[in-house]
Amino acid sequence: MLDVGTFGGPTKEFHVDLDPNKLLAYGISVPQVMNAIANSNSNVGANYLEIGEQSYNVRGIGLFKNTEDIGDVVVMAKNGTPLYVKQLGEVSVDAKTPLGRVGRDGDGDVIEGIVRMRRGEKSLPTLERVRQKVEQLNNGILPAGMKIIPYYDRTDLINVTTHTVTRTLIEGMVLVALILIAFLGDLRASLVVALSIPLSLLFTFVFMVLRGDSANLISMGAIDFGIIVDASVIMVENIFRHTSDPNLYSSGVHRTTVQAAREVAAPIFFASAIIVAAFLPLFTMKGVEGKVFGPMAVTYGFALAGALLLALTFSPVMASFLLKPRAEHRDTLLVRSINRIYHPLLREALAHPLLTIVLAAVALLATSAALPFLGGQFMPKLEEGNLWVRGAMPNTISFSYANQLADQMRAIMKQYPEVTTVVSQLGRPDDGTDAVSYFNCDFFVNLKPRDEWRKGLTKTGLVRQMDADLKRVPGVDYNFSQNIEDNVEEAMSGVKGENSIKLFGDDLQKLETSASQIEQVMKTVPGVADLGIMSELGQPNLLIQVDRQRAARYGVAPGDINATVQAAIGGQAVTQVLDGERRFDVVVRFLPQFRNNIDSISGIPVNTPNGSPVPLRDLADITKQTGASYIYREDNARYIPIKFSVRDRDLQSTIAEAETKIKQNVKLPAGYHFEWAGEFQELQEAIKRLEIVVPISLLLILCLLYANFRSLRDALLVFGAAPPALVGGILALLITHTTFSISAAVGFISLFGVSMLNGVVLVSYINELREKGASLSEAVRRGSELRLRPVLMASLAAAIGLLPASIATGIGSETQKPLARVVVGGMITAPVLLLLVLPALYLLVHRRVLSSSRETRVVNGGVPVTDS
Repeated sequence: MLDVGTFGGPTKEFHVDLDPNKLLAYGISVPQVMNAIANSNSNVGANYLEIGEQSYNVRGIGLFKNTEDIGDVVVMAKNGTPLYVKQLGEVSVDAKTPLGRVGRDGDGDVIEGIVRMRRGEKSLPTLERVRQKVEQLNNGILPAGMKIIPYYDRTDLINVTTHTVTRTLIEGMVLVALILIAFLGDLRASLVVALSIPLSLLFTFVFMVLRGDSANLISMGAIDFGIIVDASVIMVENIFRHTSDPNLYSSGVHRTTVQAAREVAAPIFFASAIIVAAFLPLFTMKGVEGKVFGPMAVTYGFALAGALLLALTFSPVMASFLLKPRAEHRDTLLVRSINRIYHPLLREALAHPLLTIVLAAVALLATSAALPFLGGQFMPKLEEGNLWVRGAMPNTISFSYANQLADQMRAIMKQYPEVTTVVSQLGRPDDGTDAVSYFNCDFFVNLKPRDEWRKGLTKTGLVRQMDADLKRVPGVDYNFSQNIEDNVEEAMSGVKGENSIKLFGDDLQKLETSASQIEQVMKTVPGVADLGIMSELGQPNLLIQVDRQRAARYGVAPGDINATVQAAIGGQAVTQVLDGERRFDVVVRFLPQFRNNIDSISGIPVNTPNGSPVPLRDLADITKQTGASYIYREDNARYIPIKFSVRDRDLQSTIAEAETKIKQNVKLPAGYHFEWAGEFQELQEAIKRLEIVVPISLLLILCLLYANFRSLRDALLVFGAAPPALVGGILALLITHTTFSISAAVGFISLFGVSMLNGVVLVSYINELREKGASLSEAVRRGSELRLRPVLMASLAAAIGLLPASIATGIGSETQKPLARVVVGGMITAPVLLLLVLPALYLLVHRRVLSSSRETRVVNGGVPVTDS
């Protein structure tokens, strides 16, 4: 554990409340009382003393034990008569002036403990140890009648999300196995490929354990076992084809297996390396997206490495044992049906290659034109099963009235049948670890499982109903989020809100005025909700301004005046009382009736050097003014936040419209500017980072393609044929009304990598057929027909592997959906386009190369000379 923070409940203090009339009567000043108390509370060590054969530690004991000891402190003695602290006022044990309060359901005053885990620790083991400690505290350590009751435990969220991930992974593995059987029609061949899935997973887990990583929603949530087994699919399919075809089978199973494996070993290796290179942008992500996709990228890397190792070693060995030669092999019904459709289409594509390429380019351009209509957001929201509601009250509100409103708001939220408990946090802890005051109240609203809600009610609908009911409490602006999400949002922007506009400038009044203008414009933007200004002005202040001329006439320094004011009104901790391991402040101040109004404060006596007291009004001007209650700063500049959320609309288009309207309708003072903070800022930074890293990744992929083919022409062919595969991913987002996000971008990266794999396999085989003597047209046609099955298997395995994730509805599925939908949609259309466009492109390019070669004439003993 890192820390245990406490919030709520009274903080114990020892109070010395002085009577100023008695101070005047005895001629005593506040500083004299404070010095006397501080000097009367100490222990000292006086080394050691040898008495006989023993050594004695010498200690002076003088620490306070209780209020009686404090009351018996001597302030002064006159003519042998001591004057005690208890004669100057009242000594008592009381509570510190509260800065906040915690309530739960119907109880308006409870004590909350927040247990914080160290970064990098594993949640479930840590939470289990915390539960064991809580059990110990509840059984014998805490006083009778006191009990710790957890109201929020992330174990539930972890278990639910892990269950969702486990279910989608298992369903994906089963569906991948079914696809293999449907295409191969051979249970043994399908078993060889299917076995590589758990073995790849085992390989991944071994390295995750060695690294200290955990298997969770982030690291495992979007793993596609269809993509992972693509290498084994291609390897086993080629071995299966060789052992099933009498024309290819020769000299026994083992020799045939080796020959078949050699055909695809290099393409598989380079294709797997290309997929890893495609994932390079994930390793460079920072911030929130780095936390989400960084572990996934590492897990994918381990899984692909394990899958490649298995494809090159385990799969051929197992295939040599399990696959038997057949005198005759017929394709499955599925493959025969696909061939009947594909072969005519392929002939047409090869007969009109230029038209095929143009149609593919038009399809890509048409779907790309729809990209602006997708909208954009930073990350899909993980459903946490709770609400985090923030109520912002007027800055000038008193603590008592704020506490009343908090009780009302808590009661309104608790009345919903979907709510299990509501915990309110008003203000801040007494230790001052948060800068916010009690005009802010946060509510944790825990919700029942979704299947226990009223029929037809969604979370968005619940928020709308709750927001409408909470509006009955006047003067409060609300913001709805979730527990973890709220912490992330505040860490991203530094503002308590999902998104915000930071308006920078020097003058607070101008900032308030301009912020109000921006707020009015933002109200006209559809999709903007929870809008509000984090006001900085309007806080009533009682100013005690020392008049230096008058103070000089009495010989009193301004610092002495302010010290008296601080102690008399606010109270000054002068020492501490030790109670075992705990420490409690001893605070000196005036009795309440002498500091609760301006007249009483004006009469506070301030001692002069000659010993005679002077009323505070004779040394300072006491006035009422309004000022700043809160000043935001960033990069050494002041700013005012305008917070807002976006509902029922994508983030990118909402902010684009808002920015246009603000620039048209709001004229900012010279030197003032605004910035977007929160999710949109993170989205823009992530996009800028991808704009740098993706081209580098593509260049690396091109280098790998060149290393495989030893031909820049073929490398560019495969590279150029991959973009049309993105068509299906874009269509999938459009059809499902899924907003483009960083998660969807990762899906496109996966899609691009798998398309490259299929392209490498196809072009490598066409080149191999040409090397064996086949003509260009025959090699392209036959290569495409024979690679139809492995390409379709690899693509559909990738699509089917993520199909459960693309349609899942459980908690934790939200972060996987955009990625999964892109891959599923892309892998449905990618093989169709690839198996038609790439052969046509290959034929067109290489036909022109051959035509150029024919124009070469041979002269001078066979030396080729090109026509000029």
